[in-house]
Amino acid sequence: MYIKRLVEDSIQKAILQYPVVTVLGPRQSGKSTLLQHLFPERLYVNLEYPDERLKIEYDPRGFLNTIPPEGVIIDEIQRLPELLSYIQVEVDVKKKNGLFILTGSHQLALHEAISQSLAGRTALIKLLPLAIKELESVKKYSIDDLMWMGGYPKLFNESVDVRRYYQEYIATYVERDVRQMIQLKDLNLFQKFLMILASRVGQLLDYQSISNDIGVSVHTIKQWCSILSASFVSFELRPYFENIGKRLLKTPKVFFYDTGLLCALLGIHQLEQLRVHPLRGAIFENLAVIEIMKLYYNQWYQPELYFYRDHHQNEVDILLKNAQQYIPIEIKSAQTFHPEFLKGLNILHKWAPEKFAGGYLIYAGASQALGNYQLLNILNLHDELLRYV
Repeated sequence: MYIKRLVEDSIQKAILQYPVVTVLGPRQSGKSTLLQHLFPERLYVNLEYPDERLKIEYDPRGFLNTIPPEGVIIDEIQRLPELLSYIQVEVDVKKKNGLFILTGSHQLALHEAISQSLAGRTALIKLLPLAIKELESVKKYSIDDLMWMGGYPKLFNESVDVRRYYQEYIATYVERDVRQMIQLKDLNLFQKFLMILASRVGQLLDYQSISNDIGVSVHTIKQWCSILSASFVSFELRPYFENIGKRLLKTPKVFFYDTGLLCALLGIHQLEQLRVHPLRGAIFENLAVIEIMKLYYNQWYQPELYFYRDHHQNEVDILLKNAQQYIPIEIKSAQTFHPEFLKGLNILHKWAPEKFAGGYLIYAGASQALGNYQLLNILNLHDELLRYV
């Protein structure tokens, strides 16, 4: 069963504006299925297959000459980045928009190759695992279901055991993707790093502390964090500062692109474990943060999200940039509202009401207005916050 993706309109717009459209995202997030559904008439090539890759690598010009007028989808282009130089020549000669659609699951490798060969010639669109809004067409899931299962399409299309799926996903990712990007001598150390980073979800990213726990250098920890970011496993949320330079220098928080993967790394293999887990609130926060990011990516925009924290430890989980203002958002996993949930929002409004407009509490209770704020059930997040993207 094909699940309609919210990014479809953005891809259709992009092929009318650029000769190349590049769709980036984690492995198994549904890139190939989406593109073959939208463009069934196109030639499809998967560079994960060694025979396909070797044939094109041996004769790239011969391959390009076989592309039909409808165009081509080339999957996992990072497996053959040298092909991008030939694609550059082809699009410059033919001057036809939408001729090439590429996919990739390694950001670092692709961004470097694209900046050299396809700068100004390609649209970059990110496809993350399924959003809550997309899953509404499948069935109604509880919030705990959504946190524990995550959003990888295979889990909703087939009778797949969730625990076994993520065990295989992690093993394959570490064995194949990580080894392709770095010379990893000790897989066990990297796997330990993954689990420790998961245990710090929603917290400030302390490289030195993680280094001490694992027994490798801070430089190595930073390199490994970059690898996770490049392969769509984890990402960093930057703090808000008036000075943009400071925003880039101060300590970020760490989150994961999928809460199902996060739960697996935390050893949460059943829903019952999640309901009583000490990090349930952090996992809920991660779910809300990544859902907001998906709003941006599905509209073909880069997220403009930050968190707020001052020297007195006052915090607001999300600041969503909207024109010259920021929409402050607090996130709590509770179903019952308590006035203290609004402490950070009240502080921001008192400090600079002209800069921080309105505000939301995303939680598991009923959506309702409350003075200047809106209490928002996480299941209703998409329809309410889309207006700010």
